[in-house]
Amino acid sequence: MQRKWLLAAALSAVATIACADNTKKGDDKDRAKVEPAVAQYFKNDDTTTDSSVTVEGSSVGYHAIAGTLIVHPKDWDDVTQSTEGEAPPPGEPSAEKAPAPQKDTGARASMFYAYYAKSGTRPEERPLMFLFNGGPGSSTVWLHMGAFGPRRVITADDKHTPAAPYKLVNNDYSLLDASDLVFIDAPGAGFSRITGKDKEKAFWGVDADAWAFAEFITQFLSKYGRWNSPKYLFGESYGTTRAAVLANMLETERSIDLNGIVMLSQILNFDMSADSPQFNPGVDLPYMLALPTYAASAWYHNKLPGKRPPDMQKFLGEVQHFAMGDYSQALQANAALNNKQRQAIANRLHQYTGLPVWYILKANLRIDGGMFEQNLQGNADITTGRLDTRFSGPTMDPLNKEADYDPQSASISSAYVSALNDYVRKQLNYGHGKQYKPFADVFRSWDFQHKVAGVPIPLPQATNVIPDLSTAMKYNPNLHVMLTGGYFDLATPYYEGIYEMRHMQIPRALQRNIEYRYYPSGHMVYAHEDSLKAIHDHTADFIRRTSNIGGNGGWFSH
Repeated sequence: MQRKWLLAAALSAVATIACADNTKKGDDKDRAKVEPAVAQYFKNDDTTTDSSVTVEGSSVGYHAIAGTLIVHPKDWDDVTQSTEGEAPPPGEPSAEKAPAPQKDTGARASMFYAYYAKSGTRPEERPLMFLFNGGPGSSTVWLHMGAFGPRRVITADDKHTPAAPYKLVNNDYSLLDASDLVFIDAPGAGFSRITGKDKEKAFWGVDADAWAFAEFITQFLSKYGRWNSPKYLFGESYGTTRAAVLANMLETERSIDLNGIVMLSQILNFDMSADSPQFNPGVDLPYMLALPTYAASAWYHNKLPGKRPPDMQKFLGEVQHFAMGDYSQALQANAALNNKQRQAIANRLHQYTGLPVWYILKANLRIDGGMFEQNLQGNADITTGRLDTRFSGPTMDPLNKEADYDPQSASISSAYVSALNDYVRKQLNYGHGKQYKPFADVFRSWDFQHKVAGVPIPLPQATNVIPDLSTAMKYNPNLHVMLTGGYFDLATPYYEGIYEMRHMQIPRALQRNIEYRYYPSGHMVYAHEDSLKAIHDHTADFIRRTSNIGGNGGWFSH
């Protein structure tokens, strides 16, 4: 889940906010140790429980392990590292652990995970999927409690969910029918913590974050004997950015081939974000790529002038054609447009967005996401959602140019966070005495500069990881990618993801390794139950077709 202010910062000032060290001066000696306040998060306190889930009518028994792994930054010298003994498969007695290192002066992260493994299966006969949300700085409470874990929380479909008590139910659409699952909290979020000297610099950045996840996955495969399992990544939002960098690291630096990657609500090139394109004049793609989502949102709220088109997808095809055709040419011409041409484009935008012609002209034909959220419904008292434009909420300040908050996030966050805190302690028997942080406060420290695949130094530009995913797909031409998203997502507009995939730096033949699935939902597709069922079915099918188990190693047309 992405925060709007964080994306805006990425677009406007990637270099200026990078690598800030918020720790106090003069305490290097103390910072080299695990701070007493976080010491309990670095203890080996894994717990194992057994349960079952019914997925679309079939019961799946599973072992669940909640725990942490300790990871180090890239420049750590592991010569003197004391390694822990490898653990047996989930549900079996733990092996004796080797003693912890007596001295460690470097930064490190304790990364929390919830691991669900189907009972009675062999590792090589069972796919393994690593799942993570984004932010950056988000925990994985959203995918865990709303999408594919064995239990999920019930929330209202397009309005504010009433306060507690919340209802936690068997998840009929858990992915445990198709794969074992590992939900991972990013360093500093959830039950994960960072410590040591320069800890923010060590873990909070595009490349440092991906390295930490690569370290986690490598350790996890050894600890639980999963090296020979089919392997998948599932990233949501900034998690798709992470997945692209991570896939390239695993493939090219660690010789770990992945079977597939599922991208949910993708953003690979931050220059294309609709959040704050006004800070990047001359780059007009965000306005074009967001237009189909504006149109879908106006269609949903019945704000289109005239009769609403009966077929939304056909209507969006028309909008996409206009966005990349006449609208694109008009934005490129800009000051060269005459009044008649400018008026004609404004009239078309009015037809597709419902926004007043005078407002579109005043905005110079360029409407960013926040402006659209504030003005779509033509009522100063109502703000439209960003993560999911089906949602609406009271406007904070009707005189503002852009929306102040996201009604969708406000509508469901309490339910997810409350459900996770209750579930992890009562059912996974983990987290007693610890605080679960839905988000880590990474804003002032996050380094958006990225060393693109094939480039020797980080580039002073908006984050763009298309080359990383491209390299991973060329390095492993059997790597398959499924792009998924919601038509009503204004945080990462669906057409942006399509555009990114069409600009992958791969041979044309490898484009067949990419498939697309879109749903009548928002950024968190699974918040709409019918869409949750559909994305479960599509993801389970994707896994079965690409897992190389039982002769399913071939690729089928789609």
